[in-house]
Amino acid sequence: MKTIDEDIRLGKFQNIYLLYGSENYLKQQYKQKLKQALIPPDDTINFSRFEGQHADPQAIIDLAETLPFFADYRLIVVEDSGFFKNSCETLANYLPNVPSSTILVFTESEVDKRGKMYKAASKSGHAIEFTQQNEQLLTRWILGRLKRENKKITQNVLQLFLSKTGTDMGNIDKELEKLLCYTLNKEVIDAADVNAICIEQVTNQIFEMVHAIGKRNQKRALSLYYDLLALKEAPMRILYLINRQFRILLDLKSMQKAGLDAKTMATKAGIPPFAVKRSLEQASCFSKKELIQALNDGASLETDSKTGKMTDQIAVELLIVKYSAHA
Repeated sequence: MKTIDEDIRLGKFQNIYLLYGSENYLKQQYKQKLKQALIPPDDTINFSRFEGQHADPQAIIDLAETLPFFADYRLIVVEDSGFFKNSCETLANYLPNVPSSTILVFTESEVDKRGKMYKAASKSGHAIEFTQQNEQLLTRWILGRLKRENKKITQNVLQLFLSKTGTDMGNIDKELEKLLCYTLNKEVIDAADVNAICIEQVTNQIFEMVHAIGKRNQKRALSLYYDLLALKEAPMRILYLINRQFRILLDLKSMQKAGLDAKTMATKAGIPPFAVKRSLEQASCFSKKELIQALNDGASLETDSKTGKMTDQIAVELLIVKYSAHA
């Protein structure tokens, strides 16, 4: 990211930029930064965009070879082409020969770093990975946004906000905008504001459901399940997410026993660092044997649903009822 900022600041651009990774918000932000720095807003002649796996490599090359019209650069943006995952021999051979007046910007979700396309882009330009941001960076980013709006928030309320939004920056941006509008006439954002306006992500609702199961609060667990059904969430997706949460809890139990630190546990479990403490508390509600059995039952119920022995809605309900029942 600093590389692109520096190129823009100095006005010295690479002919190829590959922006890739799981953090889509940042990829889009830096794609826009490059576009704004290279092409005037009303210039539709020197800007072209290709999207999807049907993008034609030869058409991209033909445009790249065309001189810009009364401008310093021609900008070509290629999005989610799959060229860097499935390879594209034609483009890979061409990238080292892109004219100095053409800037190619690729944005991709997945890349194969062993492939010719990635190696060619890295050698001939900049390949920059945008990964999920950690809690510290997200906190700094949110606080910066709030400071510009003359808003204040406590650490506890910020944690509540992140627990609802998750770590996807696009979702955080959307929910933060809603929160700022809702608290327009307030200086301090409190928990009531967050609870009133921020939409809880499905994964967070699953977390709360599993928490209710662990606390043997069957009424609450079923209520959350029916809420998700009312929101048109597919029962099999709900089952998948419940099983995923059980697997995370089982892994955390093992890692805690092995004495791993919270940061390592977060990385290995695939969850944000701020979620480790809450997840460990949730894991304490289940024995290791119980979690293993729950995962086995989940797999069996999925099979029963797919083979028509029972409906998918009933399958999930049976799992919730069994493990939320009082011993």
